Amino acid sequence: MNADELVYRRVFRAPRELVWRCLTEPAELARFWGPSGMTTPIDSIVVELHPGGRFETLMLGEYGSHRMVATFTEIVPPERLAWVEPATGMHTTSTLEDLGDGRTAVVIHQRNVPETMRTPESRTGFLTSLDKLEKHLAHLIQGNRS
Repeated sequence: MNADELVYRRVFRAPRELVWRCLTEPAELARFWGPSGMTTPIDSIVVELHPGGRFETLMLGEYGSHRMVATFTEIVPPERLAWVEPATGMHTTSTLEDLGDGRTAVVIHQRNVPETMRTPESRTGFLTSLDKLEKHLAHLIQGNRS
């Protein structure tokens, strides 16, 4: 792995199809996308789920905003999702593995990560996004039981 690469791995107590839905549908993304303290309004999310399609989000927080503009490079439902951000050249690939017991392992591999996104603070912020996804998935699963 190169110095400008990051890999995050998280196991979610949710079926792969549900995790896929949360990673690809604007209504779900609006519930968790962005680090703690930031929100992503649904009307700021564009998902054109095909290779060459747009993937855009606008995260808003008390101290500023961050717009992500990307192009999908690979879509393999419900296993793999990849995009590139032309402004930085950062390439993100998310791989979803069905663990066979109702859990899903998600590996997010980022290449060409800008230095500002490799700081411990940035990486911690990214992990809070995964925490928010985990809570959202738990909420969805709990809702299905009642």
